[in-house]
Amino acid sequence: MKQSVKLIVGNWKMNGLAAGLAEAQALCERLEAQPPACRVALCPPATLIERMARVVAGSQIEIGGQDCRAEPGGAFTGDVAAAMLRDAGATLVILGHSERRHGHGEGDLLVSAKAEAALAAGLSPIVCVGETLDERQSGRAVEVVRTQVIRSLPLALAGGAFAVAYEPVWAIGTGLTPTLEQIEEVHRAVRAAMIERLGLVVAAAPILYGGSVKPDNAAGILAVPEVGGALVGGASLKAAEFLGIIRGA
Repeated sequence: MKQSVKLIVGNWKMNGLAAGLAEAQALCERLEAQPPACRVALCPPATLIERMARVVAGSQIEIGGQDCRAEPGGAFTGDVAAAMLRDAGATLVILGHSERRHGHGEGDLLVSAKAEAALAAGLSPIVCVGETLDERQSGRAVEVVRTQVIRSLPLALAGGAFAVAYEPVWAIGTGLTPTLEQIEEVHRAVRAAMIERLGLVVAAAPILYGGSVKPDNAAGILAVPEVGGALVGGASLKAAEFLGIIRGA
């Protein structure tokens, strides 16, 4: 299903100090002068969430977190609960990003628990899935992604606000991008898996594409059937570059 209003999300990852808020302010001003035809969100590091939420207050820009703990609170030094993100001004949260799955050993069931916690705290989860280069080259991309979708989406999401982001692991930060045909194939498989898991009620939930999205390829990717937006990494750190992607929606 082609989405009428796309969602473009900037994931700042572990980048950004107070000086970086000027980029959020610049983006705000540009979007106010020429309102976007899509939803726009920024997911800065946790240290900037509250300050960035103040900077963009009153604008169309939504603020999100990059991860949350499945538990609502407790003795988990260094972790952040979903309710804490909400309290700081976030309305979205990225979960199960490949850098969490592969760098921190997070599996599908943990991602599912985090998504349920996020929803309970009033956040809209963005659940990430994607195959490695070995899985792609062995012809298992669709199978791997389908399994991740089925296992990573809790039943509580049925009827809730959420998104799935397809990010081929081998394309993140490498400059490599799947063909438009490959993107469409996987996005259609993701949609089918979402419906299999949660029913037709999720037939319109956006499926974002992520993995080396840039101003010069954004419009082509965003025009692919079943691509309901983009999850953007490094290109979201600078307002001018991120704006080029937003204008492609």
